[in-house]
Amino acid sequence: MKKLLVVSFCLIFSFSAFTQDDLKPEKEAIKKVIQTAYVDGLQNKGDIALTEKGFNPGFNLLILRNNMLEKLPIYNWIEYAKMKKQKNPEPPAENEIVTCEYLFIDITGNAAVAKIALYKDSKQIYTDYLSLYKFDDGWKIVSKIYHKES
Repeated sequence: MKKLLVVSFCLIFSFSAFTQDDLKPEKEAIKKVIQTAYVDGLQNKGDIALTEKGFNPGFNLLILRNNMLEKLPIYNWIEYAKMKKQKNPEPPAENEIVTCEYLFIDITGNAAVAKIALYKDSKQIYTDYLSLYKFDDGWKIVSKIYHKES
């Protein structure tokens, strides 16, 4: 009986490890989309072309305010980024650059969720949960919820 349990455990573990190795390229592709479209595109450079490439046009940022849920579509967020860049076209100062730590990425088929921590000047400012779908042209961010760190 013990031998059967050990063999079962080994099979499950090796299948699990094999599956994770198979997902490594997908996880790297997701990280690239988040970094280029969201962190670089929206947060740091204000590069609208990068942003539009990595976000699905149906994207919504879901905001919980006063126990009410508000939606901010990607086109509104892009307009805000354009106005911000117009006010200050210079790249952000070093202490204003947003960096990202990938806490986990979970993928099932063509759906994924990423939990990331955003930092500014070594201080965590947000924990984000990004939902992504894989389309014919690659992974796209389709929604976001977040927690603002204090």
